[in-house]
Parts: sequence; structure tokens; C-alpha cells
Amino acid sequence: MTENGDDIARPQRVSRLAELADASVPATQPEREPELTPVTPPASVRTAPDTESADEAAARREFARLLGEFRRTAVLVPFDDYGSLWTADFNGVRWICAFSHEEALARFAEARGDATREWAYQTILGARLLDVMVPMLPGPGGVALDAGSADGMVFPPVAGIVPDEVAVDLGGTGTR
Repeated sequence: MTENGDDIARPQRVSRLAELADASVPATQPEREPELTPVTPPASVRTAPDTESADEAAARREFARLLGEFRRTAVLVPFDDYGSLWTADFNGVRWICAFSHEEALARFAEARGDATREWAYQTILGARLLDVMVPMLPGPGGVALDAGSADGMVFPPVAGIVPDEVAVDLGGTGTR
């Protein structure tokens, strides 16, 4: 992948997302970028195990479970108008926007006021996004799953999530 994504494979599917969008979402949403909620890094990155509370340990285990599930799952990654993976910049981090299913992508398109056009997307394994695509981004990057959704989640550029050489908490610059 180059900075503009010139060598990304052609999209597998094109879908009219308006047909899938939840009817409860008003059609007159203001046009804006989705807000990404920062996630606190796993407790293993922040604290020593002996000072960890039971709640922190449980949250760390749950995050590890969700990360493992994401890595094993094929997700939908839409393409922007230039044929690159759809990304959003937030606080100096470039987030690849991925979606768990077409309905989540449809809600995203609807929230952007862009559900009537066809959205091209590729299915990509979560592990490939984190291990291969994130390091190719210019600067620190992560993955935002179901961006703009109450059920969304972010996988930030920290050790244990992305390769160590691009993990910002280990001194990485976000690029290889």
C-alpha cells in the first residue's frame, strides 16, 4: 500500500446501503465525520499486575477476548473516493474504519448523510488490518470497529494490539 492506497486490491462487493439502513435513523443527519471514542490501553500496558484491581483484571481479560475475536474475524472495510481504505484522523492517529456487518456500515453511511450512493468495500481479516495495514499507514494508526456506533470499539496503536515496531507506547513512530 502506498500513502494513497494505490496498490490496494479492487473491492469485492458494492452495496446499496440505504436499503439496509435502520429506518429509525432520521434521513436529515448533519454531514460530519464520525466521532471516535479513545480507548484506555489494556491494564497490562498501564499498571503492574500486583496493583491491579479485580475490576481492572476483568476488563483486561475482556478486552483480550474481544481483541482475539476481532483478529479472527473478517470485517468490512469501505473504500473512499480515491480507492483507499476509509480512514478518519483523530488526535494524531489515523483510524482505519472497519465494520462488523453491512447493517453497521449502512448506519455509518446514513449518519454521514451518504447512504444513497453505492459503497465499495473489501472483507479483510482483523489480524491483517492490525498486523499489515496499520503499519503501512503514514504515522500512528489503529482500527475503529463500527465507527460512530454505540457498540463500536477502537484498537489503538499500542503494544499487544499492533506490531511492536509501530506501537507508540514502545516509542514507535507508527510506521515501519
